[in-house]
Parts: sequence; C-alpha cells; structure tokens
Amino acid sequence: MKEETTHFKPSLKLLDATMLVAGSMIGSGIFIVSADITRNVGSAGWLLVVWLITGFMTLTAALSYGELSAMFPKAGGQYIYLKEAYNPLVSFLYGWSFFTVIQTATIAAVGVAFAKFTAYLLPSFSEDLVAIDLGFFTISPAQLLAIGIIILLTYVNSRGVNAGKAIQTTFTVAKLLSLFGLIVFGLFFLDKGIWKANWENMWHLGALNTDGIISPYTTLAAFGAIAAAMVGSIFSSDSWHNVTFIAGEIKNPARNIGLSLALGTIIVTVLYLLTNVMYTGVLSLHDIAYADKDRVAVSAAGHIFGTAGTMIIAVMIMVSTFGCNNGLIMAGARVYYSMGKDGLFFKKVTQLNKNAVPGFGLWIQCVFACLWCLSGRYGDLLDMISFVVVGFYMLTIFGIFILRKKRPDAARPYKAFGYPVLPVIYILMGLAFCILLIVFKPKFTWPGLIITLIGIPVYYLVRKVNTVAPVE
Repeated sequence: MKEETTHFKPSLKLLDATMLVAGSMIGSGIFIVSADITRNVGSAGWLLVVWLITGFMTLTAALSYGELSAMFPKAGGQYIYLKEAYNPLVSFLYGWSFFTVIQTATIAAVGVAFAKFTAYLLPSFSEDLVAIDLGFFTISPAQLLAIGIIILLTYVNSRGVNAGKAIQTTFTVAKLLSLFGLIVFGLFFLDKGIWKANWENMWHLGALNTDGIISPYTTLAAFGAIAAAMVGSIFSSDSWHNVTFIAGEIKNPARNIGLSLALGTIIVTVLYLLTNVMYTGVLSLHDIAYADKDRVAVSAAGHIFGTAGTMIIAVMIMVSTFGCNNGLIMAGARVYYSMGKDGLFFKKVTQLNKNAVPGFGLWIQCVFACLWCLSGRYGDLLDMISFVVVGFYMLTIFGIFILRKKRPDAARPYKAFGYPVLPVIYILMGLAFCILLIVFKPKFTWPGLIITLIGIPVYYLVRKVNTVAPVE
C-alpha cells in the first residue's frame, strides 16, 4: 500500500512563485500569435495597441486577485474565490470548465506548440505527416510528441513539488534571458527601412491580405477585428493566476501570492511589448502576418542571426513551452483537490501521495489534456479557451465587490489596487471582448460556452450522487 500524506508542504518562496507566474504565461503564444494579430489589424500601431490592452487587462486582473489571494490563501485559488463570493454552483462551473476546457486544453495547445517548433529542427515530427491512420481518424507525429511531453511532465510533478519547482525556475529564468537577448539583438540590428515602412501608417486599421493590400473595416467590424486579434494575446498572457492554485505550498501566501502576481505579470507584459516592437524593426508587416506556420519569432531570428539563429530560437521556444507546460500541469491538480474536498469531484483527487501532491488529480488531468491534443489545431483551442477564461475572470473580479459588501470586516492584508475604478474597467472591457467574440468568431466560442453550461446538470447530478448539501 502506498504511503500518503494529508497536507501540502509549504516549500515555494517568492522567487519560485514569481517564476511560476511568468513561466506559466510565457509559453508559445508570444512567438506565434502576432501573425494572426497583424492579419486582423494590419498596422504596427494597432499591433501594439492589442498587446497594450491585453497587458492592461492582465495586470489589472492580477492586482485585483491580490486581494482575494490574501483573504483566502488556500489551495484552489480562483475556485475558492468564486465559492466564497457566490455559491458552490458558480465555483463548480469554473472547476468543471477548468478541467474540461481551460487548463487541459491550454496544456494541449502548449504541447502542440512544443511539437510545432520541434518539427522545425526535426521534420519527422511535422503536424503535416501521418503517424497513425485509423481510416476515419489520423494522428500526426506532432500530436504524439505533445502527448509524450505531457505524460513526462505529469510524472515529474507526481514526484513532488520540489521536482516541479526545479524545472519551473530553471526553465523560466532561461526563457526570460533568451527572450530578453532576442529583443536586444533585434533592436541592435534593426532595419531602418523596414521600421520606417511599418510605422508610416501606424494607425491604418484593416485586414492585411496575402497580396499586401489592407482592406478597411466598417466601425463595428473594426471592433470585431480587435477582439479577434486579442484572442491570441489573451491566450499568451493567460495562466498568470496559476500561482493561486498552489497557495498551500507557498511560504507566507498572504504576502507572496499577491506580490508574485504583480511582479510576474509586469515582467511578462514589458517583455511582450518589447518583443513586438522588435518584430516591427526586423520584419515587414506582411512577413509578420504570413510567417511560415505563423512562426514569427523564427522568421525574426532568421533575419537577425541567419540560419543558425533560427535553430537557436526554435530550441529556445521548445524550452519556453516545456517550462510553461510544467507550470500548468503543476498548478492544475490543486483545483480538482479543492473540488474533491467539497464533494464535487472524484474523492480520490483529495488524496495526496507520499510526495505530498495530488497524484490522481495530476493523472486524470493528463488524460484529458492528451485527448485535447488529438482534437484539433492550435488556433481552434485558442478561440475556445480565451472566451471562457475571460468570462470567469470577470465573475471573479466582480466577486471583490460582493465580498466587500458581504464581509466588510474581513481581514484584507492587501486591497485591490485602483478599486473600484480599475476592476470596473476590466469588467467592461472583458464584457465587450466576449460579446464581440460571440458575434464575429462564434464557431469556436459557442462550444466553450456550451461545455460550461453542461456543468449545471452535472453539478446537480454530482450533488445527488454524493449527497452534498449546498453551502449558502
């Protein structure tokens, strides 16, 4: 019989927590999604505006979450905040969406991106090849590699938080330095002709076509294009809140979670903006928009360093996505742990293994993420995830207003910066984003919403099976 423990071990310091925030945010997106953003907005100025809006929203949300994390420094993070502000149904819908779409599909998307860049070095892993042909269904080598990486990192994290911490801190420091180095070299070797051409019509908003012609939008379509463009930037900036899920393993969580959220999101937001400035200095807008398989960073590195540089950047992005998935996998199982404690998930997820981690939760997360790897393309997963994620961010931030009224005397070691103005601005921006996405990109936003709503009957079924009384 396996030896088990009953409590988490606080072993993560502020640096570890900050590296988890930054490392979970920087995966594959910043190296890829600027292509789709540029196709949607058609100019350098609007490219940066999209990243600025996303950066503002991310930082605002992170600073708002600081209040909640200080009030409830428990494993489960956002799931706990929603339960305390609303009721068990709302928190269950988040946990259900987190398990079925948000975390598992993000892990899959980052795993597929890892394989995408591996194929740049080793073409035998290409997503265009067929490894297994079942007649009605084919599996590519890229999908198999993504699955293999997810299984490997799940195993590593099942061995204890220190094993995952070592990978997270090492890989995050490596990718921060690498990304900073790419920015410095790119700006040093900036092409003045390309820079001038890209910034001459910096506020010309329109769809950039393959022939280089920009098709202007009507006013409403322009808002839709910006929302569509933000799908990629929001995905690239997401998962900053993963640190809240592992609150039970962070030393002095009331202080360090909020501080790590602020530090991590600021670092990444600045790096993202500078990276896009660098792109516009070495690549034409057309080259950014139509980079081979959207690998903008590889194209940029090719212009800066030549052929050897593209190999180096491909390895760097593999390191980045590997470290990102480690953070996602490490944090995710703690949400299922909290759900299990409330009787709203498999009871076995509440059991910590001999390494003081929720081993069963890690492995069922692994299974779902692997299934998502087989489901579709990278872009499809982005659209589905971004819509659901922003919806729950809005609910959680609105929860601050609810808790201020419900529990005015509760201890708040840290209060949301800019309250109530900044949280209100975030909610309004998030609402506009979600509405525009439903109107202009319904194909992949509705499935995410439907999956979330399916959680309502599932909640009542689970309550009936487990005879769990709702906590009012």
